[in-house]
Amino acid sequence: MTDLSPDLPSSAARAGLLLRQIAGVAVSLAFTFLGLLLVTFIIARVVPIDPVLSILGDRATDAQIAAERLRLGLDEPMWKQFGIYIWQAVQGDLGTSIRTKQPVIAEIAQYFPATLELATLGTIIGVALGVPAGVLAATKPGSWADQIVRLIGLMGYSMPVFWLGLMGLLLFYGVLDWVGGPGRLDAAFDMMFEFEVTQHTGMILVDTALAGRWDMFANAFSHIVLPAGLLGYLSMAYISRMTRSFMMNELGQEYITTARVKGMPERRVIWVHAMRNVLVPLITVVALSYAFLLEGAVLTETIFGWPGLGSYITDALLVGDMPAVLGGTVVVGVVYIGLNMLSDLLYRLVDPRART
Repeated sequence: MTDLSPDLPSSAARAGLLLRQIAGVAVSLAFTFLGLLLVTFIIARVVPIDPVLSILGDRATDAQIAAERLRLGLDEPMWKQFGIYIWQAVQGDLGTSIRTKQPVIAEIAQYFPATLELATLGTIIGVALGVPAGVLAATKPGSWADQIVRLIGLMGYSMPVFWLGLMGLLLFYGVLDWVGGPGRLDAAFDMMFEFEVTQHTGMILVDTALAGRWDMFANAFSHIVLPAGLLGYLSMAYISRMTRSFMMNELGQEYITTARVKGMPERRVIWVHAMRNVLVPLITVVALSYAFLLEGAVLTETIFGWPGLGSYITDALLVGDMPAVLGGTVVVGVVYIGLNMLSDLLYRLVDPRART
């Protein structure tokens, strides 16, 4: 009979290691979230905007101001205000918008799917074009292909986003009429989408496809293709540059030389052996690029009239609606934390060494 007792300590050790890793990730996330709330809390207290006057207006009486400060808890010590703020945020309460008198979390839930749809499509475009371009440039350093890829990446870093967006609208919408204009749908389809399509996700391409409204899907695609292409170009510039750097580093390693000496096909050397190691840091690059598009699409959404989270935060900032601004900031921070956690998980799945 086989004795399994020697395996028990190793199994227990692996389980203990897993539990310690989970506990470490949980503690790290908790402290990161706490730091995010602390930053937004401080911002709310140092900006020269009185939340009470923003709610009541300049003609409010002293009694009304005192009653509102009491209702908002602004008469409490600062540490207690921060504790209340943490408790409300943990419960999903990000305050009430001064403009609309609606819960901020409910409004963000309406605007965020549009940003998620736009950033996701932009990231897909960036990865689909950026990774092959970076690999091509790395395998042919100094060639014309390498120079073109580096030039395209440099242009993506150098050209202002608002200029690219305006030129894209002028050329592809105004002159060539190849794409739809600003907004998510034409006016004729906008009302039909509200009443005829069940909004399961809030993302027009997904909801219209699920409803089988392919005419509306085509119209929505014509509107999203230009802003998503612009974000995809910015993402591609970053991803191609990093892919080129990672791949050139791997192609100089001894195991690549060994594989080539053994006669292994070049395609397999690059896309199997080298890419397996490039994939580890590349996951973090893609996650950061995705987070940037989710958070940094403010100018793109403004230019293209895209009703997303960036436009929501910008409009709230212009009218001094600080609960909406800070609520949107918290959501963006949570997205960053979530994507970093996801990239760390994928990193461990791809690279077995990270599990030990």
